[in-house]
Amino acid sequence: MSVPPESVTPPPPPPSDPVIAVPSAEERQWATFAHLSALAGLVMPFGSIIGPLVIWLIKKDTMPFVDDQGKEALNFNITVALAAVVCGLLCIVLIGFLLLPVLVILWLVFVIVGTIKANEGTLYRYPFALRLVN
Repeated sequence: MSVPPESVTPPPPPPSDPVIAVPSAEERQWATFAHLSALAGLVMPFGSIIGPLVIWLIKKDTMPFVDDQGKEALNFNITVALAAVVCGLLCIVLIGFLLLPVLVILWLVFVIVGTIKANEGTLYRYPFALRLVN
């Protein structure tokens, strides 16, 4: 006995990553600010963490793109802050004096790339970042 084709239901689609709709101009602007606000670390202590944190906390519930990119910027800057502490400790054995400038240059480059990608509306992932804030 065979089952008629119209009574067969297709299997449900496999679960996938959450899809974020194409971000609006305002969402792109706030996501750009989330990445760019990390440069506040050049002016004030912990500014590279406080800037993205404030923007993410303000806009996370109303703008999904800013929620994603704000968390990404925050996680990256926390990771860089931890790496800077390690480099500072390694200054005792002199290797930190070489690693710290490299870290600062990488941080600047990746923040600028993240800012540009967010402005384009692209979901950007930093190449190395601890995912501490989910």
